[in-house]
Amino acid sequence: MKSALVTGANKGVGYETARQLLQKGLFVYLGSRKIENGLKAVEKLKAEGLDHLKAIQIDVTDQESINAARIEIGKSTKVLDALINNAGISGGGFPQTSINSGIDTYKEVFDTNLFGVVRVTQSFIDLLRKSPEPRIVNVSSSGCSITLHSDPSWEFYHHKAAVYGPSKAALNMYTVCLAYELRETAFKVNAVDPGFIATDFNNHNGTDTAENAGGRIAKYAIIGQDGPNGKFISEFHNPETGEIPW
Repeated sequence: MKSALVTGANKGVGYETARQLLQKGLFVYLGSRKIENGLKAVEKLKAEGLDHLKAIQIDVTDQESINAARIEIGKSTKVLDALINNAGISGGGFPQTSINSGIDTYKEVFDTNLFGVVRVTQSFIDLLRKSPEPRIVNVSSSGCSITLHSDPSWEFYHHKAAVYGPSKAALNMYTVCLAYELRETAFKVNAVDPGFIATDFNNHNGTDTAENAGGRIAKYAIIGQDGPNGKFISEFHNPETGEIPW
């Protein structure tokens, strides 16, 4: 049975990603910053008959927490097939301005959205290397596309997020570098945009569902060897090829 770790999976898009991976037959380690929230999510999924999962306490801003999660998961498996770096924060309400957003807010958001992904990926890369088809999905956002945000004709051109956007743009560059470094292996590493989703993350101000978003992310967590690598994917914005510009 293949296995996956999903961070920030106790609710929203992460929860739906975990649910759909379970439906596809994977064993899922459901990462949650607060273990009690993770345990509640596990009970909900078990009530649906999805029982190949375990709640894992993991705070992506805390290396000790990540180390403990690595030890806990290592007790039950020597191989991890997929890592979905989903945990993220917005840095407050939208819109966000470059002038009025404090440096502490920038540090807090980057600590989760970029540095957290680096910490978790580096900590679990050894288990991923043992998989015959390892996958890393970094949950990104079309809202960090520099190309799209420079185009006045883009539908979300006026929806600027001066803190959140740069953090995800940096995550995209990390994704490109990671995919390049692993290019001669079986890894597939991609940045995937779930879409404009109505969840607690944006006070349910969205046009699509977490269920649809979870399906988009889960797809790239189990993509075949002929699938993309080092790409920026948004099937929400480009259902034909999936790719959007950086």
